[in-house]
Amino acid sequence: MDNPVEEIKRRIDIVDFIGSFISLKKTGRNFKALCPFHQEKTPSFIVSPERQIWHCFGACNEGGDVIKFLMKWENITFFEALRELARKTGVQLKKITFEDNVWKKKERYIAMNQLAADFFDYLLHKANYGKKALDYLLSRHIKLPIIKKFQLGYAPSSWDSLYKFLKRKKFEEEEMFENGLLVKGEKGNFYDRFRGRIIFPIRDPRGNIIAFSGRLIDNKQKEAKYINTPETPIYHKRETLFGIDLAKEEIKTNNNVFIVEGEFDVISPHQHGFKNFVAIKGSALTKEQLMLLKRYTNHLTLALDTDLAGQEALIHGLEEAEQLDFEIEVINFDYAKDPDEAIIKDPIKFKKIISQPIPIYDFLIDFFKKRYPDDDPFSKKKLGEAMTPIIAKINNPIVQSHYIKKIASILEVSESVIERLIKKVNQRKKTANFSYHKPKSKLKVPREILIENYILSLILQDKDPYPKLKKFFSIIDVSDFVIPSHQKIFQVLINYSQHYEKFNLEQFIANLPLELKPIFDEIFLFASVEQDLKEDNFEKLVLEMKKLSLKRKIKAILLIKEEVKRNNQDLIKLTTQLKEVEKKLITL
Repeated sequence: MDNPVEEIKRRIDIVDFIGSFISLKKTGRNFKALCPFHQEKTPSFIVSPERQIWHCFGACNEGGDVIKFLMKWENITFFEALRELARKTGVQLKKITFEDNVWKKKERYIAMNQLAADFFDYLLHKANYGKKALDYLLSRHIKLPIIKKFQLGYAPSSWDSLYKFLKRKKFEEEEMFENGLLVKGEKGNFYDRFRGRIIFPIRDPRGNIIAFSGRLIDNKQKEAKYINTPETPIYHKRETLFGIDLAKEEIKTNNNVFIVEGEFDVISPHQHGFKNFVAIKGSALTKEQLMLLKRYTNHLTLALDTDLAGQEALIHGLEEAEQLDFEIEVINFDYAKDPDEAIIKDPIKFKKIISQPIPIYDFLIDFFKKRYPDDDPFSKKKLGEAMTPIIAKINNPIVQSHYIKKIASILEVSESVIERLIKKVNQRKKTANFSYHKPKSKLKVPREILIENYILSLILQDKDPYPKLKKFFSIIDVSDFVIPSHQKIFQVLINYSQHYEKFNLEQFIANLPLELKPIFDEIFLFASVEQDLKEDNFEKLVLEMKKLSLKRKIKAILLIKEEVKRNNQDLIKLTTQLKEVEKKLITL
């Protein structure tokens, strides 16, 4: 096996591989989907089974092979993706050697965290230091198998026990500090971040330990109840969900995820067989966390704390979730403050409640009705002011109309009153955006470049492109292209057609210079995503391309005033050609 990378790509079909992560729809010779790497309404993500490549023509504007897809999907380095795909396909990577400093640091920090987790785990189960912590966990009805499954541990009340342990494992102070395990004092001395706490390892979706959360056993202490690893090269709070590694398959199976706030709110349900629970890291759902969950489901069930902070967290994450087209429901444990307490108090009632979630907007209406329970006009005004901005953010017009009717009925006003209030909310939002945010200038691709891309793509995607190419070549020459790389690809295509009777895509690509291959890949897929030009027939587009080219050439001659006389004949010739092309266009 000379090239393991190429062997991996040969053994994996890109359509099957990407199709196992997202939903692909056949479009001609290719497949398309909503891009999984950014928010969009119209599919711009194209996969080619022939070329074994993908490309996003939307905001990402990125593409590549199966390795690049896995890198972006899992947010991992090239070598990590290669190693995972090698395991999947049985390809040996012994002969591969290259420098990847990002991967080396990431691997080293993950290894450091695993050693730290093993250290904390040992102290919890084997050392006298950990007896109090283990007794505390057992008193909270957490059984030993679950403690082991989540690899809960204990950090002793020592300033340097972990520091000394990792030092013996050949890690340096600055590394431990950058990885969030140590704190640097004012005098430059290092000491353990986690001391006298139960430790919860935080993992990425692939099961790597990327951070820790530490909880005090004794709530009477004056320190913060929880402390967490700060932002590090491998840990970003906004992108992380506690328990996602153990929950992701169950989330896929059930097409639903329960989102909670605390580690115990994940661990206790998991112990009772409810495995699709994850906890947010921070005070509210973030766009990054939602994008992560979008890989596995389009349905969220929020089970946040019933206190005011929990409600604010719920409302804060609502707009982002709505933008990503999630179906959102809520469960409310009226007999407990959080899911952990609820399942301990009454597992049967817990099961019943989580099986009967209510739509988030109904939940919020009930919540604000309880806050403003009076039947006077001012209480109704407050309820309306609380709910109107929320209803205004609903994207689906059917869902929005339903809640306009509902809130109008509750407030005993006409629907037009609520619609006017929503209009005012939207107007204020527009004004605020205009006042405080400079609008981003969206660069519009010139039509002539769109046409070039589209025509070349149509020709190259055709199983027998020579008839189209012959018609194209009878009207267009190399100088009619705006983009130099398009000129070069067109020239290679003409040369190829003159040497080979039948067109073979792989053979043609082999004839392309190396620097043109990425450009070719993008052009090849372009016709599968471009919508604006689909209504125009091939000949009309070719003539339009010629027309635009002739106008461009005429303009170039007229701009050079001192050469007008010398170029007069060229100008007459081009003008004549332009008139002929325009006549043909009129007849189509």
